[in-house]
Amino acid sequence: MAESLLLPLVRDVAGKAADALVETVTRMYGLDDDRQTLERHLLAVECKLANAEEMSEKNPYVKSWMKELKSVAYQADDVLDDFQYEALHRQSRIGKSTTRKALSYITRHSPLLFRFEMSRKLKNVLKKINKLVEEMNKFGLENSVHREKRQHPCRQTHSKLDDCTKIFGRDDDKTVVVKQLLDQQDQQKVKVLPIFGMGGLGKTTLAKMVYNDQEVQKNFQLKMWHCVSDNFDATALLKSIIELAVNKRCDIPDTIELLRKQLEEIIGQKRFLLVLDDVWNEEKRMWEDELKPLLCSVGGPGSVIVVTCRSKQVASIMCTVKPHELVFLSEEDSWELFLNKAFSNGVNDQPELVAIGRRIVNKCGGLPLALKTMGGLLSSKQKVQEWKAIEESNIGDNDGGKYEVMPILKLSYKHLSPEMKQCFAFCAVFSKDYEMEKDRLIQLWMANGFIHEEGTMDLIQKGEFIFDELVWRSFLQDKKVVCKMHDLMHDLAKDVTDECASVEELSQQKALLKGVCHMQMSTAELQQISGLCKGRTYLRTMLAPSESRAEHTYNFLSRSHKDIKELQQVLASLRALDCSPSLIVICKAINAKHLRYLDLSWSDIISLPDSVCMLYNLQTLRLIGCQKLQQLPQNMARLRKLIHLYLSGCDRLRSMSPNFGVLNNLHILTTFVVGTGYGLGIEQLKDLQHLSNRLELLNLSKIRSGKNAKEANLNQKQNLTELLFSWDQKEEVLQCLEPHSNIQNLEIRGYGGLRISQWMRKPQMFNSLKELEMSDCPRCKSIPVVWFSVTLEILSLQKMDNLTTLCNNLDVEARGCITPLPIFPGLKRMELIDLPSLEIWAENSVGEASDSLVTFPMLEELKIEKCPKLASIPVIPNISELTIVRVHSTTVSLVFMSIQLGSWPFLAKLTLRSPGDIPMLSLDAQQSQSQIPLEKLKHLYLGGPNSLVRSSRLSRSQLMVWKCFSFVERWESLKDSTA
Repeated sequence: MAESLLLPLVRDVAGKAADALVETVTRMYGLDDDRQTLERHLLAVECKLANAEEMSEKNPYVKSWMKELKSVAYQADDVLDDFQYEALHRQSRIGKSTTRKALSYITRHSPLLFRFEMSRKLKNVLKKINKLVEEMNKFGLENSVHREKRQHPCRQTHSKLDDCTKIFGRDDDKTVVVKQLLDQQDQQKVKVLPIFGMGGLGKTTLAKMVYNDQEVQKNFQLKMWHCVSDNFDATALLKSIIELAVNKRCDIPDTIELLRKQLEEIIGQKRFLLVLDDVWNEEKRMWEDELKPLLCSVGGPGSVIVVTCRSKQVASIMCTVKPHELVFLSEEDSWELFLNKAFSNGVNDQPELVAIGRRIVNKCGGLPLALKTMGGLLSSKQKVQEWKAIEESNIGDNDGGKYEVMPILKLSYKHLSPEMKQCFAFCAVFSKDYEMEKDRLIQLWMANGFIHEEGTMDLIQKGEFIFDELVWRSFLQDKKVVCKMHDLMHDLAKDVTDECASVEELSQQKALLKGVCHMQMSTAELQQISGLCKGRTYLRTMLAPSESRAEHTYNFLSRSHKDIKELQQVLASLRALDCSPSLIVICKAINAKHLRYLDLSWSDIISLPDSVCMLYNLQTLRLIGCQKLQQLPQNMARLRKLIHLYLSGCDRLRSMSPNFGVLNNLHILTTFVVGTGYGLGIEQLKDLQHLSNRLELLNLSKIRSGKNAKEANLNQKQNLTELLFSWDQKEEVLQCLEPHSNIQNLEIRGYGGLRISQWMRKPQMFNSLKELEMSDCPRCKSIPVVWFSVTLEILSLQKMDNLTTLCNNLDVEARGCITPLPIFPGLKRMELIDLPSLEIWAENSVGEASDSLVTFPMLEELKIEKCPKLASIPVIPNISELTIVRVHSTTVSLVFMSIQLGSWPFLAKLTLRSPGDIPMLSLDAQQSQSQIPLEKLKHLYLGGPNSLVRSSRLSRSQLMVWKCFSFVERWESLKDSTA
C-alpha cells in the first residue's frame, strides 16, 4: 500500500522542475536542457504510475522498480531544491558591494564551482531516471489519461438483521434515531437523516436495527434498502429504487425522465423509508442538482431517507435534519461484546486470559468491528501464550485485523486525495496516543511539501482544510489545540507507509535508514543513528520530543570527524528538525539549503548563530521558552519565506533584528520587542498584514510618540485575536495602539497612565472579547468598558493600586431597574488580586454605589485576594469555586450568610483565609446538616488565627465541622501567618 504515496511525490517533483525560480537558475548556468528533460521524464512516469501501482501488487519486478523510482525522485527533489536555494541566495545578496561579489568567484559559493557541482548532480539523476523510463516502457503500462478507472469490487449490504446475533451498546442510538424518524410524521417534505462515523463503528448495523423496528415498520407504507458505495449515478440509483419498490426488475430504458415519471407513479403519496447505505459522494452538485430533486419530490408526509456514511462532509451535504454521529462503544459495552465472542467456543475464562482480554479490548478503542474480529480470533485459542502474542502485536498485523479490520479502514483511505494521503501517512511518525499539536502538525506537512497553495487558499489555509477533512473523516480526533489518532488509525498509517520509523523499530528489524524519511527519537537514540546509515539516506524529518529533552545530554563537540561526516550524510536532505537543547551543535551538520522547519525551543542559547540567516527556505522557527535568549541575528530580514516565528517565553530578548518589516509572509509572530535603533521600532509591524492569533508587544515605553505607535497599523490586522501590551514605565501611547474590534484576548501589563484610552471606553470594541487581563498598572483608575460584553468569559485584574470601582457610570435609575442588574453576563472566571483601593463593584453616573443591584449570572469561579476595602459580595448564583483571602472582615461574614441562606447550591470548592481573629464559622447556626444546602461542596480550606484548629486533638469546633460538613471529601485548616 505504501506505493500509493509515490504518485504525489513524483507529481510534486515534476512541479518543482517546472518552477520559475528553478528555470531561471538553470538557464543562467546553461543547464536548462537537462532540467527540461528531467521534467518530461517525470511527467511521463506520472502518467503511468497508477497502472504500475496496480501491477506491483502481483509483479515483484515492478514493485522493485517503484522502490528505486522513489529513491531517485527524492534525489531529484534535493537537486531541484538546490537550484531554488541558489535563486534565493542570489536574491539575498542584492545590494552587497562589488568587491564582495567578485570575491565570491573564488570562494566556496563561486558560481563556477556551483555550475560544475550542479551539472554533475543533475546528470547523475537524469542517468538514473532514463534507465527507469526505459524499464517502464517494457512493462506495457497504460497511460492513466486513456485507461478506465479501476473497478473495485462493489460492496453489497441488505436490510436483514440476524436475530441470533446480540448487538451491544447501540440501544440508545436506536432509540434516538427511531424517535427522529417518527417525529417527521407531519412534515410535508421528505427529510434526510444521515448516520455518520468511522468505518467499523456499526452504522449499517444501526440502520438495520432502525429499519426492522416494529414502530418503524408500522409507520411507513413503503420501505426500501439500497447500498450505494461508489456508484452515486442518478440513473442507476433511480432504477434500483424502482425495482425495490415494485419488487421486480425494471426494464425501462436508462432515460432519466422516464425513470422519474415511473418513480412518481410507483411511490405516489405513500409514506416511505429509504435507506441509502454506505454513501461516499462529496460532490454537492451531484446531490443538490441531480438526486435531491428526484428523491425528495415524491412520497407522502413523513417520508424519510436515512443515509449511512463515514464522512461528516457527506452528512452535512445531504442532511435536512440533524445528523446522528455514531461514537465508540463504552468500556463496559466493549468488554461485553468481546466477552461474547472470545469465550463463546468453550475457551476457559480463567483470570489470566480475562486480564489479557481487558488489555486487548483497550487496544480496540471501542470499535465494534475490531472487538468482534479480535474476540472471534481468540475464541479458537486456549493457551495464555497465544493470547499474549496477539496482545503484543498490532491489530493490523494478525490475520483477523489484516483481512477484516484493515480492509474496511483502507476503504476510507482510498477516498482521500493524494495530498491528504501524504498528510495522514506522515502521522505514523508519532507513537500511539501521542498528542499532536495541530499547528505544529500543519507546519510539518508544509515543511515536507505535502500541501500546496490552491486558488485563493494559501499554505496555512490549505493545511487547515486538510486537517479538518481528516477530522471529519475520523482519521484524526480533534481536541482543539491538539489532536490524536485512534490506535487502529495509527495501525493503518503504519500500514500505508514505510517512510516513518523509530530507531527502536529499525534496531529490532535490523533494518537501515535507507528508505526512512521521517523519525521521532530521543537524544540517546540519536547516538545510534549513524550506525543505521549505509550510503545515501533521504531523512526529511527528525523530531526529538520535548519529554526526552531533559533526559539525556549528548555532546557533538566531542564526536570524531568521521562521526560528524556520517551525521552530515544522514541529515543531508532534512526539511524539518526539532532539536533538543543539548543538540544545538547539530545545526553545523545540517545542509541548510533544504530546511523549512526548525524548533530549538527550551534551549539555553543566548544568541542564535548568524548561520540561521542562511536558511532561505525556512518557513517555521520555534524558539519557545528560550529564557536566556537575548538577541536575534542581524540578518534575519533575509528569511523572506518565514511564515511562523515563535518567541513566547523569551523573556530576556532585548530587541528584534533590524528591518523586520520586510518579512511580510509572517502569519505567526508571537512577540515583538520594540527597540530604539534604526529598523527596530514599532513601525516595522506596518506591512505585516497577515499576522494572526496572538501578538505580544513588549517594551512599549520605547515608542517615540503616538504618531509612531499608529504606524503599527494594529487596526488593520484583522486576523489577530489576542493582544498583549507591556510597558516598563509610564507611557501615554496606548490610545494610538487601537486594534480592530474582533480581538478575543487583551492583556495590558505595566501601563503607567492614569486613565484607559478612548478606544477602551467604547463597548463596541469588545463585542468579540473573551478574556481581559490587566496587571501592574499602579496609576490606572479604571478598566475597559467590558461589563456588558456577552462574550467575555475571563477577567483578571492584578496590582492596580488606584482602582476603586470595578464598573462605573451604571445609571440604574435611568434604566428603571429595580432588580439586580446583570453585569458581565457571560463571565465564568474572575480574579481580583492585590487591589488595595477597590471598594465598590459598581456605581451609577453620579458616583453612587450600586453594589446591591449587581449580579454575575454565569460566574463559576471567583478569586479575591488582598482587597482589604472590598466589603461585599455580589449575587453569584452559579458559583462553584470561591476563594477569599485577606479581604474585609464583612466579606467573610457575608460568605457564611450566603451559605446559610442557600445562595450557592453549586459550590464545590471554598477557600477562606482571614487576617483577623474573627469567627470564621458560626457554629450556633450550623447545628443541623439540613440547614446547609451545600451537598456539592467537596473541598473546604480554612485559614487564619481562628481557623478551627487549636491543638493536635480534635476541638469542639473541629467536631462540629465534621458533623456539619460530613459530605466534604477534603478539608484543611490552613494556619498561615500571612493569611
